[in-house]
Amino acid sequence: MELIFVRHGRPVHIEDADGAADPPLADVGHEQAQRVADWLMTAGIDALYSSPMNRALQTAAPFADASGLAMNIRDYLREFDHEGSSYVPTEVLKATNPEAYRERISGGFVDKDFDVVGFQANVVGEVDRIVADHRGQRVAVVCHGGVINAYLGRCLEFAPDDYMKFDVDYSSISRVMVSSKLQRSIASVNERPHFVGRPHLAVRGN
Repeated sequence: MELIFVRHGRPVHIEDADGAADPPLADVGHEQAQRVADWLMTAGIDALYSSPMNRALQTAAPFADASGLAMNIRDYLREFDHEGSSYVPTEVLKATNPEAYRERISGGFVDKDFDVVGFQANVVGEVDRIVADHRGQRVAVVCHGGVINAYLGRCLEFAPDDYMKFDVDYSSISRVMVSSKLQRSIASVNERPHFVGRPHLAVRGN
């Protein structure tokens, strides 16, 4: 079967929320979501899964509405920062606080006490359950940069604490082929066919 991972569109910038920051999409993020939905409508998608976080749900919604597919929500598709009180896109952090940006990069984007092994195991387990339920099909999974990196890292057998290797763009597409015996083969990373002719959509960040 084929997994089509879609990273969510660009969200708004939130700092010091009263509780967990779970930002909605910015205006450009909504446009990205619509464009990726248009592309998915041509891709022969059999099932749709999403993280429960706002930025993923809002990215998946236009395709769910257009296709009529149910949006299957899975908790373990959440990003590693789902309990954080801030969401600062990488390009914003780089421009406003270069020192913090360098610390984020050197730390693999996660706090030193974060259970990266457990996070990756949960992501891979959830995706493998999706694979088992959709053999021979093509499934879209709308989620997050950390989630996508965690699964790609398992495919490439990266160390669990050093899997953040890919700069996954907002609303980009990454494909993985998976056999019934869970043999995984990465077909592509960071495709952006829906950005063609729309350079303003190619905003980058974490």
